[in-house]
Amino acid sequence: MARRRYDEGEDRESQDRWLISYADFITLLFAFFVVMYAISVVNTGKYKALSDALGDAFGGRPAVPRATTIEQLPLTNLIARKRLDAARRERERLNTLVRELNASLAPLIRNGQVRVTQSGRGVTVEINAKVLFEEGRAALGSEARTTLGTVASLLKNDPHAIQVEGHTDNLAIANSAFPSNWELSSARASSVVRLFIDSGVAEGRLTAVGHAANLPVAPNADEAGRVRNRRVAVTILATQ
Repeated sequence: MARRRYDEGEDRESQDRWLISYADFITLLFAFFVVMYAISVVNTGKYKALSDALGDAFGGRPAVPRATTIEQLPLTNLIARKRLDAARRERERLNTLVRELNASLAPLIRNGQVRVTQSGRGVTVEINAKVLFEEGRAALGSEARTTLGTVASLLKNDPHAIQVEGHTDNLAIANSAFPSNWELSSARASSVVRLFIDSGVAEGRLTAVGHAANLPVAPNADEAGRVRNRRVAVTILATQ
């Protein structure tokens, strides 16, 4: 069989066709590496938002640690920013209240008749019962009304709920007005609540509780300890 003959131009064209396939391969390889690079670059902001959402939904800790300041939070996490801001404002309000109470009650604080403390529960003003009441009674005296009126003036425009707690020592009460320390402690707390209401504090913010001798702050073994335990505690309850 006779072999087909090619001219010189046709021979060279056939030999150069591999360049077309090679160029296509290089183009595809370049596109492959571009795609691989693109998917390897993580949007950390979106990844963190997704991680936090999944962690909250399933009750676990988020995979990416939560930011602790407003500046570190992503802009999309508006709820967390509002919570942090509200907590900061609450701390500032309570700190201001503590300073005002300490200044207004300074003479009684210095002689140990009043203590102002702050905790996670809120701000507590602990007033020794002898400042407020005669022994075995629940009626407020004139000095007591002055002291409590000072506290009420600071709390009148404050938004927090207030719990007033009456406490006694462990000695059984011996008079006809109160069958036990339960009634005495409850009546004393109610007397303070009534004065607050008369001083302009909204009654919906107030609660009166009697604990009798069940929450001592000192041993009832001697008179000094029993004096400490006979008290009224006014707690301005934190909202956070």
